[in-house]
Amino acid sequence: MREITFARALEEAMTEEMRRDQRVIALATTRAPVLENEFGTQRVRHTPISEAAFTGIGLGAAGSGFRPVVNWGMVTFSFVAMDQIVNQASKIRYMFGGQADFPVTYRCTTGGGAQTAAQHSQSPYSMFMHLAGLKVILPSTPADAKGLLKSAIRDNNPVVFFECSRLAAITGPVPEGDVTVPIGVADVKRVGSDVTVVALAYYVREALALAEVLAAEGISLEVIDPRTLVPMDAEAIRASVRRTGRLVVVDEAPATCSAASEIIALVTEDPDTFRALKSPVRRVCAAPVPVPFSPPLEQAALPDQARITAAIRRVLEDAPVAV
Repeated sequence: MREITFARALEEAMTEEMRRDQRVIALATTRAPVLENEFGTQRVRHTPISEAAFTGIGLGAAGSGFRPVVNWGMVTFSFVAMDQIVNQASKIRYMFGGQADFPVTYRCTTGGGAQTAAQHSQSPYSMFMHLAGLKVILPSTPADAKGLLKSAIRDNNPVVFFECSRLAAITGPVPEGDVTVPIGVADVKRVGSDVTVVALAYYVREALALAEVLAAEGISLEVIDPRTLVPMDAEAIRASVRRTGRLVVVDEAPATCSAASEIIALVTEDPDTFRALKSPVRRVCAAPVPVPFSPPLEQAALPDQARITAAIRRVLEDAPVAV
């Protein structure tokens, strides 16, 4: 199978969906020459730098029969459009009594690791998870990125599609043709028997690399990528933990009110899964600080393989959970 970059996979998804459905339009503050050349400036709108305006325009267009894909750029820029997101996009289908569709997809980059400083290194997807009415997607591979973006564009609800900035240049196998990935279905990236590692975005790659290292010591990791945070595939995660009896969650966001917190809650509130635990669960998250610009400080603030390894060894050594 051919290999392409994460960024190229997303571009292919946009091109294919715009060819497939004339209702798909794109709005962004930056030029998209590939799309503009094929589809023209009526369907590919270069907007003013006013996220509040084009976030609302996208939602209105969705309610008028179009399927807009609105690109915020960095997730940071979405914060000036929070009224449109919190009070409008997340609630509008409910407030119409389910009688109208609002198929808008909001794209944005997220995450640190590239020394872009505190404002541009955030991972606030749990803020959007909290808003009932939004679907939230966070892929880790080029194939998942393409397949999930296609599914997001076809979905009749508002979707926030997070793209980890550190993954843009990575390559991976991507099937050609109209291949979608279902929203709400996790993927077991590696089967194992000793510890379940649920990792998000960039840290799926780190977990898989670490699994190879620890396999030489006889430690078998099962690596799960949720792929979509809302809806969350709770049963896939619980089934894995029931097999391994141990859980480590790796999330680039700080631990408080995080996706990692939600994953752990979904595991421990299920009686059968809780009883299967052999040790307390562990989170490996970012430090509760703004992400520093300084490379050594940024490295210290974000999860790394050493911290993930320490968490895995801890769950293997901890005493059994009392039930």
